[in-house]
Amino acid sequence: MASHEDVLRKVSSTLVEALNIDEDEIKPASTLAGDLGAESIDFLDIVFRLEREFGIKIPREELFPEVAQTSDIELLRDGKYTAKGLAELKKSLPFANFDDFEKNPEAALFGNLFTVDMIARFVQDKLVRSGKA
Repeated sequence: MASHEDVLRKVSSTLVEALNIDEDEIKPASTLAGDLGAESIDFLDIVFRLEREFGIKIPREELFPEVAQTSDIELLRDGKYTAKGLAELKKSLPFANFDDFEKNPEAALFGNLFTVDMIARFVQDKLVRSGKA
């Protein structure tokens, strides 16, 4: 079974290639969008590279849930996720750390939930569930 450190190292290497950044810029707590400069098109490339690197399939909705793009006022109101919206996000993204996001759940800050460590934990879970770990 691949250790978390091994998966984290491979995820970091994948991000270096996908985002054309230096390895020393990547820390486990680095956010893909805010800290590493990933844009929406980069996320597609990152998913493709992760699938190839780890031999897994990542359905779009599994990593980027529909609730994140909702216009349902029960989930998102005035640009902020409601308590119900946060609960749905947490259910959809069990590997994300919501501690800071809950203090200011602005939809515009949603991308900050995607840290290097969160992606590594997601990939490790996929490996375990697919029997590849």
